[in-house]
Amino acid sequence: MTAPPYDPMSDGKLQADFVEQWRDAAYGCFSSGHKFCREVCPVMQVTRNENHTPTAFHANIVAMEQGNLTVADVADDYVHCTQCGACELRCPNTLFTGDFYRNRTQTVRVVKAMRALAVASGVEQPGWKRWVEATLDAKSEPVLDVPVSQENVANWAEGLNLPVGGATILFVDCEAAFYRTSVSRSTAQLLESAGVEFGLMREQWCCGGPAAEMGYTDAARRLAEHNVADWRSYGAKRIITLDPHDYISFTEDYVEYFGPDYEFEIVHITELVAELIREGKLTLTQPIDRVVTYHDPCRLNKRKGIHASPRAILRAIPGLTFRDVDHVTQWSYCSGAGAGLAIEKPEITAEISRRRVARAKELEVDTLVSACVWSERPLSAQGAEQGIDVRDLMELVAESAGLDARGVHGAGGPQREMPS
Repeated sequence: MTAPPYDPMSDGKLQADFVEQWRDAAYGCFSSGHKFCREVCPVMQVTRNENHTPTAFHANIVAMEQGNLTVADVADDYVHCTQCGACELRCPNTLFTGDFYRNRTQTVRVVKAMRALAVASGVEQPGWKRWVEATLDAKSEPVLDVPVSQENVANWAEGLNLPVGGATILFVDCEAAFYRTSVSRSTAQLLESAGVEFGLMREQWCCGGPAAEMGYTDAARRLAEHNVADWRSYGAKRIITLDPHDYISFTEDYVEYFGPDYEFEIVHITELVAELIREGKLTLTQPIDRVVTYHDPCRLNKRKGIHASPRAILRAIPGLTFRDVDHVTQWSYCSGAGAGLAIEKPEITAEISRRRVARAKELEVDTLVSACVWSERPLSAQGAEQGIDVRDLMELVAESAGLDARGVHGAGGPQREMPS
C-alpha cells in the first residue's frame, strides 16, 4: 500500500519551517519595491509572466507566511527559472551593505529551496521526477540519443590510455562523457600535451547538481557522497571540471554537504588552459579562419565571475577574429538549458536559445563559442536554423594546437592505474 504524499498544511510544519528560513530574504525583496531583475531574466523575456520573476518568487513566500498560498499553489512558478543568477547581479540593493540588502542576493537559493519543499510535499514535476529516477538508476544523467550506463561512462577516452586515480582528477560531465565526446577528448589531449598529470575516476557518477537544482536534495547528496569517496580512495587533491554546472556543484553544493572536511581544489578548465597558454606550456600554432563571438555560460560568468580566461584563450588562437560582447551585457543572455528548464519547459528553452543565437548573428560571425557543453545542444539546434556553427572552446583550442579529438567509441576507457 502506497502512503499518500505528505501534506505540508496538515500540521503546517514543513511549510512553516521553510517560511521561517526564507522570510527575511523575501521581505527584503518584497518591501524594497525594485523590479530591475525582470528584464535581465531570460525566462521573463520570453513568457512576460509576472509570476516568473524573482520579485514574485519572494512575494510568494510573504503570501505563504500570511496563509494566502501553499506550495502547491506556486510550485509551477519556480519551474520557470534557469538559476542563472542574473537577477542577483542586477538587483540595485547589492550596491549597498548590511544584512537587509544582502538578503536580496538569495534568489537562486530560494528557488532551489522552494523546489525541495515541493518535492518533500509530494508536489513533483513529472519530467524532473523521471529524470532523477533515471539518473539514480544509471548513476549518470539520461543524456538523450545515446545509451547511458556505468559500463560506457569512460568510452570517450578509448585509445587515449588515460590513467585511473591520482592527485588530479579530470571530471567529465554526463553530456561530454556520452554525447559531445569531442569536448572531453579535446580537453584530455590538451592537458597531456601541456604536461599536466591527471587521471580519471574509478567510478564516476553524476555530480548531483541537476538533481539538487530540481529539488531532489537526497538524490543529489547520494551522488555527491559517492564521488567524494571515490576521490578520497586514491588521495585526490585537485578536480578539473569541464562543465560549469559541475563547477557550481563542487564549489557550492559539495561545500555545503561536507563542510570543513571538504578538502579539494576545484578548477574549471578555462582557468587552467588560460594559465597553461600564459606560461608557455601550451602552444597554439595552427591558424583558425573563423569569425567568432563568445557565449558566457551563466554559471561561469554570472555565478562565479569567470569571464576573463575564456576571452584570453580566444585571443591567443591565431587567425581567429573575435567579436566580443562584454560579460556585463551578457547578464541577460542565456541558453535556457540550466536547472531543468529544458526538461519541463522545452519550448521556453528553445526560444531563449533562438534569441541568443540571433544576437550572435547580429555581429556577423560564423561561429558561436561556448564553454558549457549543456548549453551547446540547444544553441546548436538554433544555430543550424540560423546558419551559425556552435563550437566548444576546448574544441577550438585543440584544433589550434594541432590535436585530433576524433575517436571511435565502444569498449575501452581507462587502461592503467596512476599511483597516488
